[in-house]
Parts: sequence; C-alpha cells; structure tokens
Amino acid sequence: MNTPGKTLVVIVGPTAVGKTALAIQIAKHFHTEIISADSRQFYKETNTGTAKPSDNELAEVKHHFINSHSVTDTFTVGDFEDQSMKLLDDLFHHHPVIILTGGSGLFINAVCKGFDDLPKTHPEMREKLNREYQENGIEYLQQELKKIDPEYYKKVDHANPQRIIRALEVYRSTGIPFSDYRSGSNKIRPFRIVKIGLNIARDQLYQQINQRVDRMISNGLINEVTALLPFRHLNALNTVGYSEVFDYLDKTCTLDEAIDKIKQHTRNFAKRQLTWFKKDPEITWFEPDQYPEILNFVKERI
Repeated sequence: MNTPGKTLVVIVGPTAVGKTALAIQIAKHFHTEIISADSRQFYKETNTGTAKPSDNELAEVKHHFINSHSVTDTFTVGDFEDQSMKLLDDLFHHHPVIILTGGSGLFINAVCKGFDDLPKTHPEMREKLNREYQENGIEYLQQELKKIDPEYYKKVDHANPQRIIRALEVYRSTGIPFSDYRSGSNKIRPFRIVKIGLNIARDQLYQQINQRVDRMISNGLINEVTALLPFRHLNALNTVGYSEVFDYLDKTCTLDEAIDKIKQHTRNFAKRQLTWFKKDPEITWFEPDQYPEILNFVKERI
C-alpha cells in the first residue's frame, strides 16, 4: 500500500538524452537527493567512458551509487535492490520526494517492482566466464545459453554479455536454469512511483551520442582504459566504450575504427534501452526541454 507523502520520481530514457540534467532540475526544486540506477556509473575507476555527472553537477545535488563501488566488487541487481530500499527508507524520513534515474532497465525495475532472489555464486565462476567471453566471443556463450536455458535465451538481450554471463554463472553454479529463478511477480512498495521517460528524435539522439563519444576521446578515454588493462577480464568492463578500446590496444583495429564502433554500439544500446522502456505502460513520455510540463506532471501526482 502506498504511503501518503512518499513519492519516488523515476526518470528513464536512452543514453545521452538528458536524464542527468532533468533529474538535477527536479531534485533542486524539491530540495531532495538522487539515486543513480546507471550500472556503468557505480564504479569509481570508470569515469570518462561512462559519462558520469560532472563534479559541478554532483555538487549541486547529492547523488547515491555513483563511484560507490570498485570494478573488482561483485555488485548484482539484487544487491542494488537491497541497498536502494534501505537507502530509500532512510531518505524518506527527510524528503517526501526522491529521484531515481538511469538507463539500466533491470536496475530500475529492481527498485520499482523487485528482483527475484538469486543464489550467491563464487566470484571465480564469473571470472572464468569473462575469460571465455574474451577468448571465444559472445556467440560461444549465446549457444551455451540456448542449449541449457532456451526459455531465458528467448528473452535476454543477445548483445548484452553481462546478462548472458550472469545466466550461465547461475546455471553452472547450481545446475538450475536462470529462468527457473524468475517468478515475474511484483513486490508492493511502500511509496508512490511516478515514471517519466525522456526521448527525442532519433537523428538528434544519434548526433548527441556521436558528440558525447568524441568528447570522451578528447577527455582521455584511451588513457583511462589503458590503466584498466589489468582488470579487463572483470564483468564491469565488458561494456561499450571499454571493449572497443581494448580491441584497439590489442591492435586488432585502428583508433578511428574503435571510435566508430563505440558510436555504433552506443546507438545500438540506446535503441535497446528504448525498446525496454517502451514496454512499460506506466511511463509517461516527454522531451527533455519540457521541464515546466514535467514539473507540473510530477506535482499533480505527489
């Protein structure tokens, strides 16, 4: 049952659409704090390649779950749900409105609807699967998943190595398919949830993505990834912007080719994000420059 006076404002959308700027505007209006549900921004070692809020933006409003973990930490969706719910319980004692924002749909859903309890697995299994991914490519893992868990294979994003690795990790550790752990039932949350989606014309979004990647390169992405070479086998670094630069450092492609791949893969990622969020009928969609309309929409629902 929703508790009067407690509202979680959820801001979602594809990468580079403007979620951070809007979240800060809304948070400043309500004198509140932001919980980040961008799984790429949890890690303190990954800065340039994950487009974290700037130091000035972080100083404007208190953010949680940015630079909160190391790439060497195992931090699952279930962990995020547990820690976020404890944090929300504390924050709602001080603020009637809290902002949750990010582009990681699974992490957003974990807070809004709950995440199925999954068994704990040994870190060595994750590392072994990461090595297999590096050595054999994603198709090798896709085929194993298709064989041992065809139900989840039909649903999972085939281009997302982290999701496939997680499913295989659970199966290899327990002998039980990942799909058997997914109940699909929603947990009742003790607060009201207001969901806002941001989107713009596709060509404009793709232009913003390309410009962001160029800024990342100018701001030292190559040096950042070079420093992370000893950790490249970790799951946190199996992500867009890092995998492509690792290929460049391995001399399997030129720098220009790596940059083009980052742009292409980021555009593909944005498309998958939109596909995910568009399935949620609770999301009301706006363009990022509709701040007055968005603010009124929120006020009417709290």
